[in-house]
Amino acid sequence: MVQLAPWVFVLFWSTGFIVARYGTDDAGPLSFLAIRLAIAAVILAAVAAATGAPRPARVQLGWAGVAGLGIHAFYLGGVFLAISWGMPSGVSALIAGLHPVITSVFGRLVLSERLRRIQWVGVALGFTGVVAVVIDHFLGASAGLSAGMLLASSCSVLGMSAGTLVQRRRGGATPLLWGTAMQYLASALVLAGAAAVHADEGFHVTARSLFALAWAVGVLSIAAVLIMLWLLQREAAAQVSSLFFLTPALSTVEGAILFGEQLGPLAIVGLVVALAGVSLTLRSTR
Repeated sequence: MVQLAPWVFVLFWSTGFIVARYGTDDAGPLSFLAIRLAIAAVILAAVAAATGAPRPARVQLGWAGVAGLGIHAFYLGGVFLAISWGMPSGVSALIAGLHPVITSVFGRLVLSERLRRIQWVGVALGFTGVVAVVIDHFLGASAGLSAGMLLASSCSVLGMSAGTLVQRRRGGATPLLWGTAMQYLASALVLAGAAAVHADEGFHVTARSLFALAWAVGVLSIAAVLIMLWLLQREAAAQVSSLFFLTPALSTVEGAILFGEQLGPLAIVGLVVALAGVSLTLRSTR
């Protein structure tokens, strides 16, 4: 399970950028996310109550809410806003895929997590692979990026890094089901308030929006995030974050299949390089 879980997580998480493209066609990005996280919070709370899952202390719930704001509200909010404003999903995945570098550096400063030299080589390879996957395909599209798109994407990267570090430092002993439900609840409330201020267009019920919502809740908000938090309880933050290096490559592959986007040889090379980087970074720390 420990060996298989990282790769299942990567496969699931890579579909998030595809969902963002589908979900924002018939719904405002912040409204879509607020509904998604509220439903996920209710489901996880119901499962936790039905199974008699351990309940966290009040202070653990507080830190879970703080970590959730970074991992879900800021990260997802930034990604969905940028894509809804016209940023290509591959470019968004590229920018979001840079957060492992920030997490690795600050994980060393804040958490005193030490990576071996070979693991730092893995971080560098992962970063190189991310850039190689999308730079050729999206270089022309990047000229049309607005300041708002770049600002939203930057907030998503910083939010995910901060949330990952808080989760690693304060959330290791938090019961998984109740803690994740609290993360979703706090993020849903913040995103709902942001949607009201942002004058979001709301959620329009269509077959496409309902399918995107069902996939986002079941596969992303429940399966993928529980795997990620489970891994964070067992691995260093930098090791888990290195998995995100693979997301742009897989998102590009999925975009080629679903939207007819071209997959050039540089993207294939980048996928292999990123895969090698993740494998090195996941090696056990001293």
